[in-house]
Parts: sequence; structure tokens; C-alpha cells
Amino acid sequence: MIIGAVGAGKSTLVKALFEEAGPAAKTQSLIYRDWIIDTPGEYSENPLYYRSLMATSHEASAVLMVHDATRERNYFPPGFAGGFPVPALGAVTKTDHPNADADRAVAQLRQSLPEADIILTSTKSGDGVAELRRRLLAIVQSPRASF
Repeated sequence: MIIGAVGAGKSTLVKALFEEAGPAAKTQSLIYRDWIIDTPGEYSENPLYYRSLMATSHEASAVLMVHDATRERNYFPPGFAGGFPVPALGAVTKTDHPNADADRAVAQLRQSLPEADIILTSTKSGDGVAELRRRLLAIVQSPRASF
């Protein structure tokens, strides 16, 4: 299950993980696609939707928390990853953007995801996408896989 703020690049990252070209459409509701559940950004930004994320995570093998490297604030609350019954992994998107600050993004995401790995990605250059796909597929294929 992929979660993150509106505009964080979740749907664009999903397209990259499936090696698809073209622009991504705004996710309006939960989208179940092969081995990924794409969630609307509003679910991560509004605490009223946290229950929906928690409930949906019971259908997932892992949660991918996505943070945009151009954002100056964290949209996830501290320790948020600990509320899910499955492992969590982090991804920082837009690392090649001129306004990106990957170190700040990692530090912000680390507040919500204290112990899991965080992978830096760029859908434009492809950096980190293959590694992220490999890690996610390993989890999906073996839920007890260590990452």
C-alpha cells in the first residue's frame, strides 16, 4: 500500500514501478492494481482518514510511505509507521528537482518511520526505482522477507 500527501508523486511512482510512460492521474479513491494499493493523498493529510489507511493496510504486505523532496514539512505524524500491522518502507520522490532537499526529506520521513529503510527516487531519471521495485516485490512474494 502506497501512502503520502497530495502531490507527493505516489501515482507517478506507481507508473514508474510498472514501467509505464505518460502522466499519472490524480487518485480519487483506493486503487487496487496487481501488487500495489494506491491511496489518495487526502488519506495521509487528514487524520479523519487514518482509520481507512489502517484498515486497508490489513490487506497489504507492506506500507510504502512516500515523501516529496521539495516539501518543507512532513505530512505524516511522528511514529506513524508503528500504527500499521505490516512492515513499512520509505521512499523520497523528486530527488532530482531543482528545489529538492533529500537530506531534509529523509530527516522528516525518519520522524514517522524511525527504523525502516528509505530509498531516494526520481521517476524522471529512474534513480532508485528499480531498487524500490525489487524490494517491494521481495516483500509481496515473501511476506516474511527482511528488508
